[in-house]
Amino acid sequence: MSVRVTGSALALAAACLVTACGGDSDSSDPAPSVGLRVVSSEPQWVSGGDARVAVRGDADVLARARLRLNGEDLDTSTFQAGDQGVEGMIHGLQEGENTLTVWHPDHGTLQRLTLTNYPVEGPMFSGPHQYPFVCTTVSELGKQPLVDTDGDEGFPVYDDNHQQIGLSRDCGLEPYTEYWYRTTGGEYQPLPEGGSRPADMATTTLSDGRVVDFVVRWERGTINRFIYSIAMLAEAGEEAGSLDTGLWNGRLMYRFQGGVGIGHTQGSMDYKRRALQPDVLGQGYAIIYSTGTRMSEHYNMQVGGETALMVKERFVEEYGEPLYTVGLGASGGAIQQYVYAQNHPGLIDAGIPVQSYPDMVTQTIHIGDCELLEYYMDATDRDNPKWATTKNRTWLVGLNAEDDVADPLYAAKQQLGYGGAPGSTECVESWRGLTPLTMNPYYGQADNQSQMQPPGLMATVNWSHYDDLRNIYGVDGDGYPNTLFDNVGVQYGLRALLDGHITAEEFLSLNEQAGGWKDQKDMVQEGFPFLGTQQDVMNDPSLFDPWSSRNMTLSPDGTQPAPRTEGDLEAMNGAYESGMVFRGKADIPIIDYRPYLEHELDMHNVHQSFVVRQRMEEFAGNADNQVIWFADARPEEDYSAVPLALEVIDDWMANLRANPSAGVAANKPALAVDTCFETDGTVIASGDDVWNGALSDDEDGACTAHFPIYSTSRIVAGAPTHGDVFKCGLKPVSVALEDGTYGNWTPTSDQVNRLNAVFPDGVCDYTLPDQGRPAGL
Repeated sequence: MSVRVTGSALALAAACLVTACGGDSDSSDPAPSVGLRVVSSEPQWVSGGDARVAVRGDADVLARARLRLNGEDLDTSTFQAGDQGVEGMIHGLQEGENTLTVWHPDHGTLQRLTLTNYPVEGPMFSGPHQYPFVCTTVSELGKQPLVDTDGDEGFPVYDDNHQQIGLSRDCGLEPYTEYWYRTTGGEYQPLPEGGSRPADMATTTLSDGRVVDFVVRWERGTINRFIYSIAMLAEAGEEAGSLDTGLWNGRLMYRFQGGVGIGHTQGSMDYKRRALQPDVLGQGYAIIYSTGTRMSEHYNMQVGGETALMVKERFVEEYGEPLYTVGLGASGGAIQQYVYAQNHPGLIDAGIPVQSYPDMVTQTIHIGDCELLEYYMDATDRDNPKWATTKNRTWLVGLNAEDDVADPLYAAKQQLGYGGAPGSTECVESWRGLTPLTMNPYYGQADNQSQMQPPGLMATVNWSHYDDLRNIYGVDGDGYPNTLFDNVGVQYGLRALLDGHITAEEFLSLNEQAGGWKDQKDMVQEGFPFLGTQQDVMNDPSLFDPWSSRNMTLSPDGTQPAPRTEGDLEAMNGAYESGMVFRGKADIPIIDYRPYLEHELDMHNVHQSFVVRQRMEEFAGNADNQVIWFADARPEEDYSAVPLALEVIDDWMANLRANPSAGVAANKPALAVDTCFETDGTVIASGDDVWNGALSDDEDGACTAHFPIYSTSRIVAGAPTHGDVFKCGLKPVSVALEDGTYGNWTPTSDQVNRLNAVFPDGVCDYTLPDQGRPAGL
């Protein structure tokens, strides 16, 4: 939206900010008050050598003032006048610190600001770039550069000694703009040159009721090495390069995207569903997007947050400040909204996280248990008939289990002599394969990784999540990244013991044999079904290893306790201090929406919405700015509440603009309340009490009763709901035997000896301070 010119005095100020239009004169009057602000970013995080700034003050003062950068007068002839001053772009910032001043001939320097500028390819604060790094931008000699949105082509960026000729080492691509249109068949097509209107061009209805042609001005380029996108509606046939905002409703959406990746690639753009999301663009929203905030490319949210700041900076430089910026995204796209609201206040003003988790890194705590427990039930304790009943497996893993979701490897396990159940747990259906992707340096991959040259370079990459975040976690003496997973003192199946589902002997055997995970330096490549074929398994049954048991620390002889894994405190501290752990700090309007998919064993288990709420309540004393909506998706998902959420957020933000002093919670519109919906969108119940029982012992509210909520392996082991304890405080077994930890079970002396052998350092006491959490957090 362009800044409005509101009067001749301010217009004169915009034109004369550089030159002393009235001449110099001496004055003993007090220096007038002038405001100076960087509009496009925080002053310490400027990128690309330019910035949008605003100077606020009396028009008569500004008419004789000059704006100076590092002592040199700036040309502000393109600045625009507004209600309280002038605003525009400044250029020519040097890398590092720059001094911006407002100077007046009568009063000297009225305002001073330090701007710290970084290169557009980054980094700003995320640490050294990751190499090797595969570019997926495509450039044809003598032609306008194009972006390979499908990820099928690309060029590698070599390490320091192997510079790729013809392409920037950091995948640089100059910004360019194209015009696309939406067809009546629901597709995007390039707008024909020459201004002719295609016969199949669709129209759209803006939020203000106007019906216009569905034409999109689409800018792309690279920022922080990743491909970015800026899109908004435009008039058909407008002059190329125009920044006309007549069809923009003033609202900006940052479209985040999920997935699971471990870096080393620039990635690919999902433009059909996200970067150019038609139901949002069609209302007049602008949408910004980046492959750097698509978690299928990496899960370094320090890099992601940095990228998001730089992409929004680019937008504001071109178009000015939006009325507000709303985040939208599912799974990893939801995580980003919570984490960035905490780490980068002001990046988004409201959020619609869909199928949320609080963060990624604390999922590794209980998901790292999954295969340890599945292997115990399938292999170590294979003859126990309890584990042949699918639902019983929830006793250990906490996550849901269903016979209706078949274990695809059940027949193979039976044929090879393992145990198993015909159905699956969420561990099997949704999380299998993510443990090695997190931990195993040999297993991961990236798009186009075969192009990493010279030969052998690909093999030298540590393909793990831990290495993707080595700037945060630190490295050990062998050059391997420090790791988070820790299960020292964890009493697997404790709740199942107390509830009478498993016997004392089964509880002891489980904890003796569950084991842990090897150090990265001791791991080996995965087996089948991750690599290899069924024929390979027929020839060598040892290749069958869906649990990644080859990388577990199992009992050497089946009788001694299997070693547990101790995580690195440096990595845990880094996860907290860098903000990779969501601690509950988010004071923006949030509608946390989720289709209920527990029956499908979908990895986005509903428990996570309440983990977020628990952390928010513990951080701020309440979570009044977070609304939780569920929609029933049984038997399948027919309704999405996202369009309604956008409307409610818009009302919420309008209330905040009208009454900012009242705060976020007090400005909630009537529909911003906890709610659950039927499959067709009919409201089941709404109100402050509908989720009672989800985080308390209160009687279940109407929504809680309608939607069963499951837990995790660590909650089964006695951990609290908030789920962010990497390394628990320990108490001696002797204390646990006296304080009621084991309920009515009174172990024999032999059983006490076995407990002490499994837990020589003690068992988890979740009332003690976490060992892996920095002091003060």
